[in-house]
Amino acid sequence: MGRYLIRRVIFTIPVLLLVSAITFFGTLLIPGDDLQVFYGANADAAFTLDEIQALREKHGLDRPAPVRYLAWLGNLLQGDLGVSLRSHEPVGSLILQKLGVSIWFTSITLVANIVIGVSLGVIAGTRPGGKFDIAATFIATWGVATPGFWVAILLILVFSLNLGWFPAAGWVSPLEDPVRAARHMVLPIMALGLFGSASIMRQTRSAFIEVMTQDYIRTAWAKGNSARAVIMRHALRNALIPVITIAAFQTANLIGGSVLVERVFAIPGFGRLTVDATQFRDYPVIQMIVLLSAFAIVISNLLADIVYSIVDPRIRYE
Repeated sequence: MGRYLIRRVIFTIPVLLLVSAITFFGTLLIPGDDLQVFYGANADAAFTLDEIQALREKHGLDRPAPVRYLAWLGNLLQGDLGVSLRSHEPVGSLILQKLGVSIWFTSITLVANIVIGVSLGVIAGTRPGGKFDIAATFIATWGVATPGFWVAILLILVFSLNLGWFPAAGWVSPLEDPVRAARHMVLPIMALGLFGSASIMRQTRSAFIEVMTQDYIRTAWAKGNSARAVIMRHALRNALIPVITIAAFQTANLIGGSVLVERVFAIPGFGRLTVDATQFRDYPVIQMIVLLSAFAIVISNLLADIVYSIVDPRIRYE
């Protein structure tokens, strides 16, 4: 297991390098002159030809793209993430400010997705075809097919504007006021977590129905084990294997889905930073956002492999 993890970590290096190259050269394909990003649309009229050439040399725009990429990569390896073109702040500090909000927000959403999805899936899978199974499957299907931003708007209309139970937008740090922070997080978590919990519920139900027909489950019943022991000790652990895969993929989905949800609820997190950086063509921020997203996906897949071996000891990596 240890050697396998070392190989996986080493393998992530060329993956991240490839992602960095695609990100850097992809931003160069965006239409428009780079000087317009630095100095506005009237850069050509505001400066003379000599001044424009000096500005290109200052920002390294006169060098070939591969040379610029290697210079950018070298600075990145030294911890220099660049400076935001919009706010003129260091990209590292800017991302750290927003990343803390999104990590808190998405981690709670992921835990809620797993708890709710697995619980409903187990209950539905133990009695397939029953009333609860039909109702849960209908809700899960609706949750998978419904866009998150539409759910967010619907939640604001019902629970904020009409009932007044929760704030419609905004963010409060849990360190400042835990109660207000919880009230602000209810609607965003519901909007972002509906798709995730519905997907996990459907996968858990399917896996549980299949596991409950296995011979070792019938043997467990024949030995006189209680329903709780059969479900929790024998069936659940084996049914969790595909659920772990879904949960790992949801890490990336939460990052992507939070873009719209954070925009709707005015949450100053990673998703909102992504929208703003794309809108203002803030290249250094966009590049680091893509790299961090790729790194999160690689790490989540690595953690999923570790959890596989914990849940099912029969799984071994050579």
